[in-house]
Amino acid sequence: MKLSMISVLCVAFGLPVLVSAQLSGTVGPLTTRAEKAATKVCNILDYGGVASATTDNSAAITSAWAACVDGGEVYIPSGKYGLGTWITLTGGSAISINLEGIIYRTGTAGGNMIYIEHTTDFEFYSGTSAGAIQGYGYQFAEGIFFGPRILRLYEVTDFSVHDFVLVDSPQYHLTLDTCTNGEIYNMVIRGGNEGGLDGVDVWGTNIWVHDVEVTNKDECVTVKSPASYIMVENIFCNWSGGCAIGSLGADTAIFNVEYNHIYSQNCNQMFMIKSNGGSGSVYNCQFNNFMGHTNAYTLDINAYWTDETLAAGNGVEYYDLTFNHWHGTCADGDERAPIQVLCPSEVPCYDITIENYYIWTETGDEELYKCENAYGSGPCLNDGSSYTTYTTTYTVTTMSDYSYTTMSGEISSGLGITESIAIPTIPASFFPSITPYSTLLG
Repeated sequence: MKLSMISVLCVAFGLPVLVSAQLSGTVGPLTTRAEKAATKVCNILDYGGVASATTDNSAAITSAWAACVDGGEVYIPSGKYGLGTWITLTGGSAISINLEGIIYRTGTAGGNMIYIEHTTDFEFYSGTSAGAIQGYGYQFAEGIFFGPRILRLYEVTDFSVHDFVLVDSPQYHLTLDTCTNGEIYNMVIRGGNEGGLDGVDVWGTNIWVHDVEVTNKDECVTVKSPASYIMVENIFCNWSGGCAIGSLGADTAIFNVEYNHIYSQNCNQMFMIKSNGGSGSVYNCQFNNFMGHTNAYTLDINAYWTDETLAAGNGVEYYDLTFNHWHGTCADGDERAPIQVLCPSEVPCYDITIENYYIWTETGDEELYKCENAYGSGPCLNDGSSYTTYTTTYTVTTMSDYSYTTMSGEISSGLGITESIAIPTIPASFFPSITPYSTLLG
């Protein structure tokens, strides 16, 4: 997918962007960063803020927000700023946060360090692409106390979040909860090598997530229910749990979702759709141009995912799903099948398409494909419309054209949970040979 010159100019100046494919309309703020700043600038240093990594700046940020809530820019200058009390920023329109400094967590409560709700025409960015939020999550991993998420947006409309870094969250890093017309891009998320440290979780409608790198041991970029018209592109899962849809339960409602150009190395999976029981449906979704290596699972649709508590219902209905152009390797294709489509007999999967699929094992000289009650076109899927119960496992002994290109900056082991994670810089690319849609502001 290419952006038109008009779209490129919209991105450069912070205007809403109209993207094709699975989105339903424009995404991003309604007014530019310059227009917001021209209305009013609320520097947190003018509201009691102190450039100190050990001073609690929550009151200053909250006061600056209140002063600019009807239009303007909350400005956090270059420097170090402690955050000991979590902040909730409510309401407002035509408002931005320009994070030029680094915020360091000093508080110990659970919840959300920064929680933004019921806001429209909103932008959270770093004008130099050097801003960051450091969560010091390793301290929670040591069992000292239970910790917060870094950033959560709730019922925010016409917004963007971009050009800064989230590091070492004690829980999830970035959550978009029931948001609309949003764009997330040019970000790096670095978390510890354990579960519960999701990179980006998104549910809502008409949201574009692109050009993002995630390191952790849980979700990379994941769509949750309910969600529709979600586009996820140019994602670098750099030692992560991998991308997913789920976990899904009762009344699932996910449709018109596309993942495109996803690079995964040393991940739990390249992509997984996961449920255990439940109801509702996931349909009209595409998963194109996946590449990577040394992943445990690869393409994994699992309606019996026992890591999730069994939900009420016979199962989530999966249909009209396409997987096209996958290249690379898996760690051990005989132990963990690189194609696994497991669906319940009561609610079989159908209209599934798997094509141009070239994944080979790094261990041994054969790999398995496993399908259960799954219908469509592709390896181990049954064709036809008579959905009788079946289970198939067969062995693949040769594979051609599974070559892949490695990414600059691949890490060789998960990041520790006993010491602080360093704040990285944002890379120049998030998928081999693909230029990011938006140039870094810095």
